[in-house]
Amino acid sequence: MVHFVGAGPGAVDLITLRGARLLEAADVVVYAGSLVNPALLAHCKDGCAVYNSATMTLDEVLAVLLDAEAAGRDAVRLHTGDPSLYGAIREQMDALAARGVAFDVTPGVSSLFGAAATLGAEFTLPGVSQSLIVTRLAGRTGVPEGERLRDLARHGASMAIFLSAGMLDGVRSELLAGGMDADTPAAIVYKATWPDERIVRCTVGTLAEAAGDVRRTAIVFVGRFLDAPYEKSKLYDPSFTTGYRKGTT
Repeated sequence: MVHFVGAGPGAVDLITLRGARLLEAADVVVYAGSLVNPALLAHCKDGCAVYNSATMTLDEVLAVLLDAEAAGRDAVRLHTGDPSLYGAIREQMDALAARGVAFDVTPGVSSLFGAAATLGAEFTLPGVSQSLIVTRLAGRTGVPEGERLRDLARHGASMAIFLSAGMLDGVRSELLAGGMDADTPAAIVYKATWPDERIVRCTVGTLAEAAGDVRRTAIVFVGRFLDAPYEKSKLYDPSFTTGYRKGTT
């Protein structure tokens, strides 16, 4: 059996209980060494074979997982954050399914939400934004038609921009081209929840300068949710009737 496990955003105690149990029981672990906190490998039992996928190709990763399956050994494919978000797991799951190998997925806490916790932010504020766009800047790998940053910026929604910290001049140019004001609040969160986590608060217009030496392992957040006045939720408004409470008006 192959278990895809989300390692969480970085802090060792933010892996799920299920994820930790699977890691403890695994005979083979293939982990995303460029992103996963190596301290999580302390969960591995003695004799567990550990592979760092940062130095491996897809075929090499699959070979390890298929060899484990053939030997009747449990394998964990340990991905950073939640594996469904920029985890490149679909190609692995499809390859396993084509060979009749059983697998499951254990979700993890995305760095997206670890960073929001660090910022003390809520992406969906009444009267400000009720949508969150999770995306990245087109780089060596393109994006589908209609998903350029400038196209998405036109919505005015809260934005979390992954995999783009090394291209902040381009991020700024695209956001401004999409009609976003230069004074729109922004934040860069480097290594959310790690011991060396860092937060930079700035604006769209000052993104590149504010980042300093931050070039990777960071998420860029953009939107008025970071500082705008907002309406209180109707859920707890004494005048608002819900399925559990009669309103006063």
